[in-house]
Amino acid sequence: MIDCIFRHLTDLGALPSNFADQKLSWLNVQYQARYASFGGGAVTPAVKFLLIANISVFVLQTFLDYRVVYFFGLVPQFVWQDLYLWQVFTYQFLHAGLFHLLLNMLALWMFGCDLERRWGSSFFLKYYFVSAVGGGILNTLLAPHQMVPSIGASAGVYGILLAYGLIYPNQIIYFYFLFPIKMKHFVWIIGAIALYSSIASGQSGIAHIAHLGGMLFGYLYLRRGNPFDGFKLYLAQRRLARMKRRFRVLEGGKDDDSKPTLH
Repeated sequence: MIDCIFRHLTDLGALPSNFADQKLSWLNVQYQARYASFGGGAVTPAVKFLLIANISVFVLQTFLDYRVVYFFGLVPQFVWQDLYLWQVFTYQFLHAGLFHLLLNMLALWMFGCDLERRWGSSFFLKYYFVSAVGGGILNTLLAPHQMVPSIGASAGVYGILLAYGLIYPNQIIYFYFLFPIKMKHFVWIIGAIALYSSIASGQSGIAHIAHLGGMLFGYLYLRRGNPFDGFKLYLAQRRLARMKRRFRVLEGGKDDDSKPTLH
């Protein structure tokens, strides 16, 4: 029916004679572009770095004693009692198994590459690590007596999912690869699941609190800037205030040479 209308308009001179061929070619180009952009597309530099880091650590983990998980995984009681402060950072590179690793890396590739292209590699890495470390901090604060190690990149990945939902809220994804759903609704669902699981699961070894922390710190970073930068600014302001108390400021205009001034 539509092709008949195009031919009729062409015969009347309202459309160029090769319009139908141009239309077909345009549709083919659009289809190819959509097909090529499936998932995250070409792997971006920062995402590639994170993929290599996580996969490399997982390979090493398979050859090391299980106690490495207690040393580099997040055990809040060790953080408080023995000052294992590095654990809030290192836990993100350990994974419980191949399936755990593949799920996190798949989500990192699918959603992280678009964000890195939009933000640039530097900001993307800062955001990712703020989400991951923030998740570890919240886990340590809210479960100080937890002895089961929390491991995995999920806190950083949840931060990425939150950012993707804020920037591309109407993007359609397939929940469990079956059900089409808008990204903004998907973020609400996974956030609710993480909240419920953090309350109901106890010490399961799955870092549900860290998932929430990744989303929370990621949101604060996007809205208010890096919370760690704010702490550094606070320290700098305190140093400046102490320095000011060491000087005596004398009043006088810049053209007034009658008495000295200190600027």
